[in-house]
Amino acid sequence: MALLKWPRPGRNGPGSSHDAAEGRMPLMEHLRELRNRLVIALLGLLVGIVIGFVYFDPIWTFLQRPYCALPQAQQLRPGECSMLVLGVFNSFFVNLKVAAMFGMVASSPVWLWQLWAFVTPGLYRNEKRYSVMFMGLAIPLFLGGAALAYVVMSTGLSIMLGFAPPGTLTGLTIDEYLDYVLIMIIVFGISFELPLLMVFLNVIGVLPRSLVAKHRRMVIFVMFVFGAVATPGGDPFTMIALALPMVLLFALAEGFMYLRERRLPKDEDFSHLSDDEASPLLEDDSPLDPGTAGGDPDK
Repeated sequence: MALLKWPRPGRNGPGSSHDAAEGRMPLMEHLRELRNRLVIALLGLLVGIVIGFVYFDPIWTFLQRPYCALPQAQQLRPGECSMLVLGVFNSFFVNLKVAAMFGMVASSPVWLWQLWAFVTPGLYRNEKRYSVMFMGLAIPLFLGGAALAYVVMSTGLSIMLGFAPPGTLTGLTIDEYLDYVLIMIIVFGISFELPLLMVFLNVIGVLPRSLVAKHRRMVIFVMFVFGAVATPGGDPFTMIALALPMVLLFALAEGFMYLRERRLPKDEDFSHLSDDEASPLLEDDSPLDPGTAGGDPDK
């Protein structure tokens, strides 16, 4: 956002302190800022991974519960939950995957904040007031999506493994199971952030509520299609479990957009205009206006 801001007439230029206060900076400064934010986010992720390595046993016990609740988990060794480990080095990579999943979820407040902090300097003062609200919602939404993925995994696995023909032995490798868990957490967590992205685009004036209302049915249809394609199992239960909360969050986001636009002054609300209709200009003094720049009005 900050790259799109240009100095306004009557200011001291792009290098002024006023421009710095409003988030304007040269391209190289933006790249340095991005580098610093990425380093902090990666350090937070690294700390989470180290903690995941240290507490691998309880984390793994927690992650395998959705699978161990199924009868198919006890086919290899009756009475005990078991998975297959194939390969000499797979045991180490299992530890790494489990630690990475824990680190990604545990460090989500860090990397979500770094992402938002990189965007916030490009916002105007009236847009920055929503920062606390956005961050206060982004973290619980991601964690809520990850928690919902964990809850529905057992049912989704039961449906998919239930298609195995009678007389066959069902056994998951530990790599397949961890890939399934990781994809579920990422898909559900990020999907719960999409309605918040809609609100953000509305706040900065990119996405009017009228456009959302116009394509509401199509958006809901796309959510169900996305739920069917994005979920790794592809079963109807997991698709619905992802799509229905997204539709609910979408309705809440649209309601917020409606209430926000109702409170806007009439001279700032252009949502009623068509795409090819020009918005009215605000009446403010400019150095180019006659009589304000020290020139002769008749010239």
